[in-house]
Amino acid sequence: MKTYKKLLRNVGATLGAGALAWLAVGGISPSPAQVPSSAMAAVADEGPGYAIEDFGYPNADRILADRGIKLKRGDGHITLADCASATDLLEVWSRANDKICFRVTGTTGWLTMEIPAVFAVKGNGYTTRVDMTTGTEEKTFDVNKNAWTPVGESADELGRDFMLMEIRTSG
Repeated sequence: MKTYKKLLRNVGATLGAGALAWLAVGGISPSPAQVPSSAMAAVADEGPGYAIEDFGYPNADRILADRGIKLKRGDGHITLADCASATDLLEVWSRANDKICFRVTGTTGWLTMEIPAVFAVKGNGYTTRVDMTTGTEEKTFDVNKNAWTPVGESADELGRDFMLMEIRTSG
């Protein structure tokens, strides 16, 4: 008897849901002329805006003010890290900012920034490339995995200052 009652309850719930769906699709709703415009305006004004990802680095203004590091945009797979927080970090050495560390996650990542006077990068387990500029000249350096790589002024015959502009990684 319990099974029969349970079956009737399920059938009733299904029929009720179907009837509600039919009413909604069947157009038995108030027409826009029947809804006061103030009600529609209030709902439109109170609704949340669209979430549009601009890939801007979170708290970039605060990081610039606190540490002098200008982080611009990224995909979230390369993030600024405390150098003492882990061992498998990318280390960027700059005469202007000393050592700056980045945590890398995911299979690929990118981060744009402006870090002046960069002269060395210590790679981690990821394949890494860095884009740098000096004046109007742009150079790309492949970073050795788990080893130090001279970049910027230490790899330049003229010893010019280079600004780190982008880090790209892949698994």
